Amino acid sequence: MITRSFLNIIGLLCLSMTLAACGTTQKRENYANLAQDDLDAVSESNASQWQVMDQVAPASFLTDLIQDPQLEDLIQHALQANPSLQKTQLTLQASLWRLNSQRGDSLPSVEAGFSANKSEGSNTRYKADIGISWEADLWQKLAQAEQASAKTLASDEALFQASRDTLVANVIKSWLAITAKQHAIAIEQKRLALLEANEKLILKRFKNGLGNLEELDESRTSASQSKADLAEYQENLAIEIRNLQLYLGRTDPMRFTANANYPEVSLSFADLPKQNLQRRPDLKAAYLAIEAADLNTSVAYKDMLPSISLSATLSDTAESPRAALFGSPIWSLLAQITQPLYKGGQLKAAAEIAKLQTAQAYQDYRDTLLTAVNEVENTLGQERVLSQQVRHIRDAMASSQKNLNQYEKKYRTGLIELNDLINVQETTFDLEAQLDNLIYQHLSNRVDLGLALGLGVKP
Repeated sequence: MITRSFLNIIGLLCLSMTLAACGTTQKRENYANLAQDDLDAVSESNASQWQVMDQVAPASFLTDLIQDPQLEDLIQHALQANPSLQKTQLTLQASLWRLNSQRGDSLPSVEAGFSANKSEGSNTRYKADIGISWEADLWQKLAQAEQASAKTLASDEALFQASRDTLVANVIKSWLAITAKQHAIAIEQKRLALLEANEKLILKRFKNGLGNLEELDESRTSASQSKADLAEYQENLAIEIRNLQLYLGRTDPMRFTANANYPEVSLSFADLPKQNLQRRPDLKAAYLAIEAADLNTSVAYKDMLPSISLSATLSDTAESPRAALFGSPIWSLLAQITQPLYKGGQLKAAAEIAKLQTAQAYQDYRDTLLTAVNEVENTLGQERVLSQQVRHIRDAMASSQKNLNQYEKKYRTGLIELNDLINVQETTFDLEAQLDNLIYQHLSNRVDLGLALGLGVKP
């Protein structure tokens, strides 16, 4: 018969659970919605500014920017062997196992035990037992903890994709830089050959009494300076090859023949207003981190609510192991309600810390968003400036080449001095080196722009 005191206890427990649920229900800022509003505001304010580029061949991924078999092989090798990327992938696998572990909290647990006990003057007693326990997810606390782990895993996956994108972009830019370094060496070798030829001509003129010692010293100075620059360019090429070797995760010296000419780099801006930076994996990771932190905050508050657990045990004690295992076990069933009353403010502090961590995740998102906008605007600005510079230097190069031809004709007819011709030659070589460097910077910037827009690599 159910007594009045027992009913009173049940009523107090129900009242306690209700009051606890009401006390832990806090109105919190929806940082995920704030993050989405920030992204929409950025997209609306910058869409008209970003849709200003000429339309070229469409590109959906970074690997679509350049179509080259050798580069494709290098990229695949880097994705498979780069140690930093492999470490990130292992971290991602560990996160997956943590999610599986979190899922186990909502499932019943089963434990089995077997022991033997012998006291003086008595026979050995054997005890076998098996227990099953399960916590009822009354407040969806375990479910939300699992959802938080799933969000964290998704955030880690986005960060892994960001690492892949950055690695591929670095491989492409390093591959382009090797061609640029080779061009710089070739231009300087042509300059040095001409300077040495001029030096011999000046020396010959000096011996014939047609020149002076200052001209010869100046010629030798220019040739020595060119040799020093050539040595620097050759070492820069070796450094760039070693950088590419580092990206590929290779320890053996790498030997390959880079392209003699720059490839075509394609990039389409037609879909930019539709992208709204949402293709960037770092933004995805930051947004998922907000959602995970918000779920963890809910779990922290629900830790202050009562919990209900059920446990069942089968046990038997006998004088032989067989009898203990296969005898007539005694079963027991226990249902328990636990309400945290006082833990020195630990639970409340944990909930407040979780709220602050959610706010921090939102600020991390804002920082990532502002960085993304800054990267897009900077690379778009460089795209405009470099395009203009390449066009102007091409014009200057054409004019300089015409001027050089005229000076060569005038020198052969004796209308100008050799020093005047040498100055025009130097100007032509300087423009050629400047133009080649601008072309490289323009191509490299287009890779950075594709990365800033979140083109990325195929998963």
